[in-house]
Amino acid sequence: MGCSLCLVSATVQAGPVLDAIKKRDAVRCGVSSGVAGFSAMGSDGQWRGLDVAVCRAVAAAVLGSAQKVEFTPLSSQQRFAALQAGQIDILSRNTTWTLSRDAGLNAHFAAITYYDGQGILMHKRFGVKSASELNGAEICVQSGTTNEKNLTTYLGTQGIKAKAIVYDNFEAAYKAFFSGRCQAFSTDVSALIGLKSKQSDKPDDYVVLPEIFSKEPLGPAVQRGDDEFFAIVKWVVFAMIEAEELGVGKANIEQALAGKNPAVQRLLGGAEDLGKPLGLPRNWVATVLKQVGNYGEVFEANLGQQSPLKLKRGLNALWTQGGLMYAPPLR
Repeated sequence: MGCSLCLVSATVQAGPVLDAIKKRDAVRCGVSSGVAGFSAMGSDGQWRGLDVAVCRAVAAAVLGSAQKVEFTPLSSQQRFAALQAGQIDILSRNTTWTLSRDAGLNAHFAAITYYDGQGILMHKRFGVKSASELNGAEICVQSGTTNEKNLTTYLGTQGIKAKAIVYDNFEAAYKAFFSGRCQAFSTDVSALIGLKSKQSDKPDDYVVLPEIFSKEPLGPAVQRGDDEFFAIVKWVVFAMIEAEELGVGKANIEQALAGKNPAVQRLLGGAEDLGKPLGLPRNWVATVLKQVGNYGEVFEANLGQQSPLKLKRGLNALWTQGGLMYAPPLR
């Protein structure tokens, strides 16, 4: 007897990046040199942030420990070169997913972890209420980034006679602004809010103008050539989003493991082995949630109401709550 449709499950074999991670017993993660809420080293020497949590979650899934991560701070100019050269396994550095990067830099973007947009920060003493009032202003921006291109394009299309002043790195650009060498500073809104609260003794003296003039879908990228590792990074992010939707996370993982909700049990490995197709342990999602948390928990701790930034979820809320965060079915 034949069958009209036969499904064959292939044996999962580790690719070169995944194999090296297992031999090294550590995930190498490329992060920023310090962007509040995304990746920054604390006074205790520990890296924290949304991008950091993604790397820790991958390490928890693959190696069983969220602590088995080696962090490498990278400038915007260094980040893709480091990924292409195999110096890092994951680039998780508030990096925008674009066509040229995805198709031209030997990178695979695994998922979107934060929906952002570019804006402009100014001191209130200038009395500027809108970007349309920026004629004659000098605006600090980092060179070699989507921010530089977005700003130049925006000023041109809106007919605003302002000048972009470029700096080689992020720190130099924002320090130039806060020292008064530019009247304004432009980057992603989340970073502007972080700088506003972190770099000034009087954050209320600064204002983010209302115009948001770009789409900045941020997320982790991996090098092409290891489909198994690419799949793991992608589904680790999706699992964290799905877990929030199902109401299970670090705060209640033990109760969830002992519960009878079939959707939760499938996610945690009780009713179905979601690890097998990825070459991971059956309980990999439970390990990620125990050690790192679900997407909502990570967001709130690093960017939301439990953090100094106190950002609202906005587009980064779940799709069930009016946002864009949506995971394909984990089944």
